[in-house]
Amino acid sequence: MGSFSIWHWLVVLVIVLLVFGTKKLTSGAKDLGSAVKEFKKGMREEDKPNAQLSDSSRPQDATPTSQTEHDRDPR
Repeated sequence: MGSFSIWHWLVVLVIVLLVFGTKKLTSGAKDLGSAVKEFKKGMREEDKPNAQLSDSSRPQDATPTSQTEHDRDPR
C-alpha cells in the first residue's frame, strides 16, 4: 500500500482520457490557461497607481464656489 508508481499514474491517465476524451481535456486546459492569464493580468493592473483625472474629463460648467459665496446666495 505504499506510494503509487509510474504505472499506476499511467493507468489513471488512460482511464481519464477514455472517460473525458482528448477534446474536452484540451479545451479545459485552454480555459484554465486563459483564466490564469487573466488573473495575472488583473494582479499586474492592481499594482499600478490610479491615473489622475485630466482637465478634459472634468465638467466644464462646474465653477468652484466658496462657503462664504454659498452662504450669501439667497434662495
